[in-house]
Amino acid sequence: MTQSSLRGEEPAVEDTTALAARKGSAAGGHGPRGGGKGSGTGRDVAGRRPRRRALRWSATVLSLVILTTAGAGYLYYQHLNGNIRKGQRSSGDSKAERTRPNSAGQTPLNILLIGSDSRSSDANVALGGGRNNRDNPPLGDVQMLIHLSADRESAAVVSIPRDTRVDIPKCTDPDTGKVYPPANTIINESLARGGPGCTLATWENLTGVYIDHWMTIDFAGVVHMADAIGGVEVCVNQNVWDRSLATQRGGSGLKLTAGKHKVKGKQALQWLRTRHAWGSDLLRARAQHMYMNSMIRTLRSQNVFTDTGRLMGLAEAGTKSLKVSEEIGTVKKLYDLAMQLKTVPTDRITMTTMPWVEDFQNRNHVVPDGADATKMWKMLREDVPFDDNGPTREAKTPDEDEATAAPSVAADRLGVVVQNATRTSTQAPVNGRADAISQELRQKGFTRASADTSAALSEPETLVRYPSADMEGDAQSVAKALGIPMSSVKRSTDVSGVTVVVGADWRTGATYPKESTPKAGDLPSTSDAINGSDESQCMDVYAPYRW
Repeated sequence: MTQSSLRGEEPAVEDTTALAARKGSAAGGHGPRGGGKGSGTGRDVAGRRPRRRALRWSATVLSLVILTTAGAGYLYYQHLNGNIRKGQRSSGDSKAERTRPNSAGQTPLNILLIGSDSRSSDANVALGGGRNNRDNPPLGDVQMLIHLSADRESAAVVSIPRDTRVDIPKCTDPDTGKVYPPANTIINESLARGGPGCTLATWENLTGVYIDHWMTIDFAGVVHMADAIGGVEVCVNQNVWDRSLATQRGGSGLKLTAGKHKVKGKQALQWLRTRHAWGSDLLRARAQHMYMNSMIRTLRSQNVFTDTGRLMGLAEAGTKSLKVSEEIGTVKKLYDLAMQLKTVPTDRITMTTMPWVEDFQNRNHVVPDGADATKMWKMLREDVPFDDNGPTREAKTPDEDEATAAPSVAADRLGVVVQNATRTSTQAPVNGRADAISQELRQKGFTRASADTSAALSEPETLVRYPSADMEGDAQSVAKALGIPMSSVKRSTDVSGVTVVVGADWRTGATYPKESTPKAGDLPSTSDAINGSDESQCMDVYAPYRW
């Protein structure tokens, strides 16, 4: 088809055909079907095939090309969807509730990223070693909570060391149906006690933060993603070789000279797995945070959305490498999620590690550092930015903009149950707390208040729970009497009446302790925070692993 056939010559074709029809009629023929020259041949009076047929043929071919291309795109989209492995969001007992929307109706987004040491495939055995551990349940050696603020203007990442002793709740494996009882052990074992959904429930109970989704990645997945990105820059201050020593067996095999290097493939995995050469699990988390910050900067510097080959490579690697909670188990949902994360400037991204102290029960383990860890969880729950690079906002008082409903009955007619939930993974419960607070309520006119001493529960934050909307005002009146903020009044199907749950944040006194509202950037000094725009970070190498 010539170029001119696409440029408005159809009227000329119609005029020629009409002229032939008129000549055929004048000669006693029957127009185009008569016996003039070209009759029955499909040609015009000059003996040429009409251009209309050429145009129709071109349109048919073009339509076929469009449909074929669209079909191929659809098939590839379905192929990518088929790559994605999915699982149940939560498989454990948890009472964490979603954060209430802000004044603009926005809510934060929390995603749990889990790095599995699974050796269930030949590729993972080859990369991770431990051939004799192939059939062992996977452990969640890397665990990071990604918090995206409600306004999508800042993001925070919190790592928990793999050897942190915590309370793992009762979990049910969604694949096998096996039920695992509650346990007090290190957090990386939660993955083997009901899958990623059990790890998610463990985090929710530890922090009080509702977690929307989880993602897991194994050894092979890290390698595929690092290759698809094209390498990530890291830095060491001295030559490093993470290898077995007489005093310490194991090692990732990472071997680099001092300075900056772009690592990808197996070397990227070695960087992320290195622990002994840095000197501790805390410093391993710092190296992982440096890698993630560098990876984010690398992706932002690349125009992956205008490079079809790169984009397809990343999509292929990403969908093959990740297993995700089922509610985000499509390419579109993962893409939408990535677009939300993409909007955050690098100087508003903060990488941290949970404040911790040595476990008194086992010096090889750690436990959350009470006050500092509690402060960090509070900042997450209240969506307070970990950085102070954003616009200054007026501090919000705990009860500001909180609606108050009227009580349905008088205080002396309201039944109130008080539970002791002061136990934590590091502290025994404070005996008598339920009795003390129920007595305080009786003195304030809630004469039917009583203590539930059936079990020592564990909650990081004090709550007032109520079962139905008609009892919201009653629950709020109890909270007011004790000085508990309205933001801690929660509706719950786990209670049959107004219930005060005395948490680990209220271990002494009869009136709830007033806490100052956390300020943006006011992180504990023990959080080892790194800003996403900081390109000066470089790892020191523990002396025995220098060469």
